Amino acid sequence: MGVLRWSGFPVRELGAPVSGDFYFENVWALPAPIRSTTDFEKANRRALIVGMTLGIDLACRAAHVASLAGPDGTLVWRGRSFYTRPADLEKLWRDLACDDPAELTVVMEPTRNAWIPVAAWFRRRGARVVLVPTTQSADLRAYYSKHTKNDRLDSAILARLPLLHPEGLREHVGDGPADPLRRVVKQRSSIAKRRSAIFNRIDAQLELLGPAWYDALGSDYGKAALQFLARYADPTAVIRLGQARLTEFLRRHSRGHWREEKAAELVAAAKETLQLWGADGMDYAELAADIAVEAEQAQVLTIQMAGLDQRIASLYADADPAGIIRSAPGVGPVIAGVIAGRLGDPHRFTSLAAVRSYSGLVPKVNQSGTTDHTTGLTKAGDQLLREALWMAAEQARKLDPQLAAKYKRLMIAERHHDSAVCHIATTLLTRIATCWRHGEPYQIRDVDGTPLTQDEGKRIVQEHHQVPKKSSKKQYKRATERKAGREPQESLSAPTSRPATTKSRSPQAA
Repeated sequence: MGVLRWSGFPVRELGAPVSGDFYFENVWALPAPIRSTTDFEKANRRALIVGMTLGIDLACRAAHVASLAGPDGTLVWRGRSFYTRPADLEKLWRDLACDDPAELTVVMEPTRNAWIPVAAWFRRRGARVVLVPTTQSADLRAYYSKHTKNDRLDSAILARLPLLHPEGLREHVGDGPADPLRRVVKQRSSIAKRRSAIFNRIDAQLELLGPAWYDALGSDYGKAALQFLARYADPTAVIRLGQARLTEFLRRHSRGHWREEKAAELVAAAKETLQLWGADGMDYAELAADIAVEAEQAQVLTIQMAGLDQRIASLYADADPAGIIRSAPGVGPVIAGVIAGRLGDPHRFTSLAAVRSYSGLVPKVNQSGTTDHTTGLTKAGDQLLREALWMAAEQARKLDPQLAAKYKRLMIAERHHDSAVCHIATTLLTRIATCWRHGEPYQIRDVDGTPLTQDEGKRIVQEHHQVPKKSSKKQYKRATERKAGREPQESLSAPTSRPATTKSRSPQAA
């Protein structure tokens, strides 16, 4: 039997025969046997109740609408309204008249959180629940009825979907350790973006006081900086407080990191502001009150994020007890939680290509006749997962010689930095998913397959895999000209742009 490898790393032999050596980027598991068309036709000739499909168009606040179709796509009934209440669900179940729940497939879109209790109820009854992306059902709706959209039509399309596009369905396997983690990392991301917006507003307000304030406090508003801004954003108040008492205040709130030097910088910044505006040039008290409101909000969000980080660490330990994701280079506690929560059970994907597609780290392909173009990312997958992988890849290329060598090759081949990092993120995701599936930790290796520690890998990257500065400058110039419209965008293979993300002022990583 063949041995699965990446870069000389043997992992495990599979139970079915394969020929030659394979690489994790291309092989995960052997495909399941495909039923013949004859078998499928025989199944469709069975009784109508066998292979029934219930399509449910979910609503967040209004009534859901359900339609029932047979194995050949014929609608048995449609437009039955119900709410997520036990009595309504029981009545709907009686209308199905399903003798064998295992023969019933329930198809729905993952609409916010409205689908979760409905899916759990049908799974408890023994039915098979599958989810379909909203984009796929929208495309089919446009095909069937371009100018009409209503809940009855949507539910009917969902009921016929297993016959029309079975490969687009994803079975819901129920709640697991990753489900609460999925919600928590989403919540943390939302809070982090809100805090980043507050930091931006504080930056804008400090610009009124002059650049010395920004230089003294820095761009990373920690606990001490927020405490100071909440109380002493008025330069006249800073001068009245004096350097000695300000030093004690900063020392207490920074755990000793900020002392006399920082206090002297802030006093100097306050004096510079008064020289710039004059004593009566601005209503400093009102501006300080505005800044204090923003700083207090940022403090509350910072405390909430710290609590969420603790929850993420605990939930991640349940979802990945062996810490396999955390063993990958560039993956810190938060990023590990994001990957585990957003990716979920790796066994639910049929291939590594499906994993990459789920993340959105795959290029758009436009091929017709002699035309074959590959452009930017589809970005059709999970945004949080994509952002986490991007941040991890930025660090992993500095620690893993194999990834660093790939990044260097891409940059020398006139790739832009963002495109090269997307390639690295895709490779990193492939390796993490493979390791997680097989229960084996990530092993950093040299380009020749020699196992390395993280420190050894970092040293080798610094000595042998640094990108020439001329190449980096050339790629930056090329990307700038492309954005200015002086050069057409072109791509040779994988992703060409970074994930869409709101830049956070505080790194989430490693």
